[in-house]
Amino acid sequence: MTNPAVMDPPRHVAIIMDGNGCGAGARGLPRSAGHKKGVEALRRAVRAARDFGVDYLTIYSFSSENWSRPAPEVSFLMELLRRFIRQDVADLHKEGVKIRVIGRREGLDPSIAALLDEAEKLTASNDGLTLIVAFNYGSRQELACAARRLAEAVRDGTMAAAAITPEALAGQLETAGIPDPDLLIRTGGEQRVSNFLLWQMAYTEFVFVPEYWPDFDAAIFARAIADYHGRDRRFGGLKAHSA
Repeated sequence: MTNPAVMDPPRHVAIIMDGNGCGAGARGLPRSAGHKKGVEALRRAVRAARDFGVDYLTIYSFSSENWSRPAPEVSFLMELLRRFIRQDVADLHKEGVKIRVIGRREGLDPSIAALLDEAEKLTASNDGLTLIVAFNYGSRQELACAARRLAEAVRDGTMAAAAITPEALAGQLETAGIPDPDLLIRTGGEQRVSNFLLWQMAYTEFVFVPEYWPDFDAAIFARAIADYHGRDRRFGGLKAHSA
């Protein structure tokens, strides 16, 4: 049932799921325990997004910089991803959720890449919530790749340099065809975007919440949306009543 507090939800919500390790440490638990709880929070977030009527939910699951973490932690995160896809994707498919993965596939463990492909193919025809998983993703790399493709098109004579517009560049991004996020939620109290959707969030409203990601639930989600509704979104223009 739709929460009355979010009767007019943002169309696209992006989430930086921060605080698994810190949240566990605050409770005297190992970081791995926080990551496990983080998967439960992800399930709650997806369910809340569907209930609230959000059309697109993008989650920052693993950045291109996260490979620098200790090898045991990275291995644990990869195993959690495998479990999530094997255990949850079938249920998401039944609920009409469409999964789309953004981020570099080159160099990934073949078993991980195959699971990502399988999740996308299985849910490709669904018309419910679109869950966009940013995995091995970095926005600067995405932008560099998009610029390179446009430069190659100009070099090959298939595109004029004058035709390189913001719209043309956006069409080369991994999020092509997806509306830009209306709202970004970052948990854990940090206030930065960490190389996430830098182009796409030019006019996104940011809401930073103090709770760690393992504690994220529908109530926190609804509170963030209520904050979003309190913003004056003018996209560089003036208020309707301004001269």
